[in-house]
Amino acid sequence: MKSESNLERILESGQFAVTGECGPPRGADGSVIERKAQFLKGNVDAVNVTDNQTSIVRMSSIATCALLNQMGLEGTMQMVTRDRNRIAIQSDIFGAYALGIRNILCLSGDHQSFGDHPTSKNVFDLDSIQLIQAVKQMRDDGKVLGGDEIQGVPRMFIGAAANPFADPFEFRVVRLAKKVAAGADFIQTQCIYNLDKFEKWMEMVRDRGLHERVHILAGVTPLKSVGMAVYMKEKVAGMEIPDEVIDRLKGVSKEKRAEEGINICVETVQRLREIEGVHGIHLMAIEWEEMVPIIVKKAGLLPRPSPNP
Repeated sequence: MKSESNLERILESGQFAVTGECGPPRGADGSVIERKAQFLKGNVDAVNVTDNQTSIVRMSSIATCALLNQMGLEGTMQMVTRDRNRIAIQSDIFGAYALGIRNILCLSGDHQSFGDHPTSKNVFDLDSIQLIQAVKQMRDDGKVLGGDEIQGVPRMFIGAAANPFADPFEFRVVRLAKKVAAGADFIQTQCIYNLDKFEKWMEMVRDRGLHERVHILAGVTPLKSVGMAVYMKEKVAGMEIPDEVIDRLKGVSKEKRAEEGINICVETVQRLREIEGVHGIHLMAIEWEEMVPIIVKKAGLLPRPSPNP
């Protein structure tokens, strides 16, 4: 059966994929999505839409993906298990597919204590691996988790996340293997700044043959400033930014630090393209979407394949 996912078509054809990210607004203003979309269109193959990231209330991932689809972009719906039980999860997958959404990224989600409603109740009826299994069962077996047959199967391209830098390091590839066994078709990684450590992780990935069973998209994020780099190094769990990256930003004038951050990002992409088993990049230009066309062009990743071959 011909895939309905543009991202899947590109990856299965062996081309190097580029995905972007779009954080929904903290409100119902769709023009925020339109503004971000203008920088992403024609520069990425699909756009991840976060699902109330950091447990802060935002426009829903499903609605935002639907808006992006209307604008000619392909949305990848992120879904966290924090806020929904298995009934709501499966219902939302049906609705998303009916709205034309073909990609899903399965996540557990940040604990609600990090967000703007710290006393709210979480759900976590399923974890991220069980969510992958659920989507795969719905797609491949045509059944909901309760066992009943589905009328209109949601043929989602299933994604998951991986952090090559969290401790214990040796367990990272074991967890990846579990997600692949559960049914993940593609993996998007945490932002990569420590390329040496990422290459060691990819060696372990290749040793298990996982690079032949799942498409790995390496995460990259351009650094705007020294302050951003230091904050991510010290405050963001599982983030690893070598001192030499920070020193490089400090080594140029304040006016040129954003430009240097872009240069670091482009060099990272070019090195990632040389690593066996890396099938694409996931470019997370956090509230800096206007830099996406520049990064993609400088990295030699244009033109992107047509979404309608």
